[in-house]
Amino acid sequence: MSRKLLILLLIFNLTACAELQQVINELPQSGGISNTEIASGLRQALNFGIDKQVSKLTQKDGFFKNELVKILLPEELQKVDKTLRDVGLSKLADEGLKILNRAAEDAVKEATPIFVDAVKGITFADAKNILLGNDHAATNYLNNKTQTALYAKFNPVIKSSFTKVGADDIWKNLITKYNSLPFTNDVNPDLTDYVTKEALKGVYTMIAIEEKDIRTKLSSRTTDLLKKVFALQD
Repeated sequence: MSRKLLILLLIFNLTACAELQQVINELPQSGGISNTEIASGLRQALNFGIDKQVSKLTQKDGFFKNELVKILLPEELQKVDKTLRDVGLSKLADEGLKILNRAAEDAVKEATPIFVDAVKGITFADAKNILLGNDHAATNYLNNKTQTALYAKFNPVIKSSFTKVGADDIWKNLITKYNSLPFTNDVNPDLTDYVTKEALKGVYTMIAIEEKDIRTKLSSRTTDLLKKVFALQD
């Protein structure tokens, strides 16, 4: 390739990038929609995700019967589950898993007020970045804004839930039986921290599902505002 041709191509690419950036910067105006509407549309989308998806997790079996977010044993304890099932103690293993998921279901009830505050704080600059971002941009925004506060809320609830439903006794029984088996190493995990983190992952997973639906499916844009705002990213 000649030097002149290379220079011409570089100039063309730089000009094209500059024009593309200008289009992005002027997107709200050229789309006939105000900055306020864009921010309001993103808030509405997130609120719908919270109302529709997160609320499911607070119901009985919201975690336990949802394969997307069901909490399993931590990796270092997978051998416990397998060993118990191998020796005919599947019912006990299932009960242990159910306790973990019940605790998460209790904890998620604390999430909505924290999410609502985060959604209220979305600025136009935030909304614009989210709108032009990937399918999980809004969920990632919530993750960054709420994870610390949610952990602080979830952890004591999960700890209390373990006590309330007798999880301490169940886990003591489960681990004692496992440790009494030949050729096994004793385990004594801290499950509260583990379940707290898994519950958080489950919450953001469900919000991400709703966000992707609104971004990619016209049928999920159930209000005029959502149709108007998300038409900009189609």
